[in-house]
Amino acid sequence: MLEYDSVAALVREAEERGCAISEVVLADQAASLGLAPEKVLEEMGRNLAVMRKSVEAGSVETLKSRSGLSGGDGFRMARYAALGKAGPLSGDFCGRAMARAIAIAECNASMGRIVAAPTAGSCGILPAAILTMEELCGAGERDLVMSLFTAGAIGLVIVREASIAGAEGGCQAECGSAAAMAAAALVELRGGTPAQAGDACAIAIKNQLGLVCDPVAGLVEVPCVKRNAGGVMCAIAAADMALAGMRSVIPVDEVISAMREVGDALPASLRETAQGGLAVTPTGLALKQRIFG
Repeated sequence: MLEYDSVAALVREAEERGCAISEVVLADQAASLGLAPEKVLEEMGRNLAVMRKSVEAGSVETLKSRSGLSGGDGFRMARYAALGKAGPLSGDFCGRAMARAIAIAECNASMGRIVAAPTAGSCGILPAAILTMEELCGAGERDLVMSLFTAGAIGLVIVREASIAGAEGGCQAECGSAAAMAAAALVELRGGTPAQAGDACAIAIKNQLGLVCDPVAGLVEVPCVKRNAGGVMCAIAAADMALAGMRSVIPVDEVISAMREVGDALPASLRETAQGGLAVTPTGLALKQRIFG
């Protein structure tokens, strides 16, 4: 049985078996649950189905959260990408991925059904990355589901060795972890090696290290929704760097440990309490007053 206490151990196990990380994790989960692998795949496939529906629900032009702080931006970004306007800057893939990330985050803010991957606040990053691989790169249904096992394994390691909670480690623990999971999934979907998946995970976390959690009015909307778009861009960049052969100078498990230490060092005001950062700007405070009176 896998311990899920080290990404390096997952990479090593996959290399020794000559397979992808997802195959190692699927076999382990099937054995742990006493189920046939296909049954476990079917269960994970239900998560993917929810992810698809949350994109649809969050892409409605008239969508508005109860607070009025978010809604409609998923539609705007999707329209922008569909018209090819993202091409000269971020490119078609990134434009569509950002649209999905925003849509899912707005679905969450509007009390829609999402998959916490790994948290509600970072729910748009992983699905946006892999669903755009399906649309533009031809990744099959089974490939997408398998990539979720790789992402899930990375998330389990972070849970055990650091944190995925904004209240404990800041937004680096939420969007940073989600970006790491998405980066590893993207590498696998692009045919990269287990070692490259580990490097992508490390690079993604390093690029989000120190990110604070400062929700305006204490709601998972501002700046959370747009941080999901930034997180998926970070994941894409990390995956491309790893696939290009770039290595993380700091090993992935040391990066995860550093994230835990940084999270522990953050003051309480920057850990989801809405007592610092953007939450206490004049506009942030005015919005809180408007919403709660």
